[in-house]
Amino acid sequence: MSGGFEKPIPHIDDTSRPYWEAARRHELVLQKCQECGHFRYPAGENCPSCLSDRSEWVKASGRGKVYTWTVFHKVYHPAFINDAPYAVVAVELDEGPRMLTNLVDCKLEDIKVDMPVEVTFEDVTGEITLPKFRPSVK
Repeated sequence: MSGGFEKPIPHIDDTSRPYWEAARRHELVLQKCQECGHFRYPAGENCPSCLSDRSEWVKASGRGKVYTWTVFHKVYHPAFINDAPYAVVAVELDEGPRMLTNLVDCKLEDIKVDMPVEVTFEDVTGEITLPKFRPSVK
């Protein structure tokens, strides 16, 4: 926990640091393989498609669609007591990778498979900004 934020926060390491630095700037970035062009998330040392260790960070569109979701009614961490029930969604980004994230600005009963979504950012500490998604305004 950091800076008064009571929920668990991500651990930043050398591999994920560019992702979290971009999120702080309110940008969503992905690793892209320089050999085969495969986009990957989460960050890794090697491409899961061709095993190359050559990659670059590129700005993502920030758009995607709900692939699936689940609603948590049980509270597994005390910091989430005021959030329950809440949805955790798998968003399939336009670039291909899927991200587990939270959907904001949307009633639980309005969540649908293939619903268009776009990234938004929540600054939770001075070091951590969390990418989340909301229904697309398009």
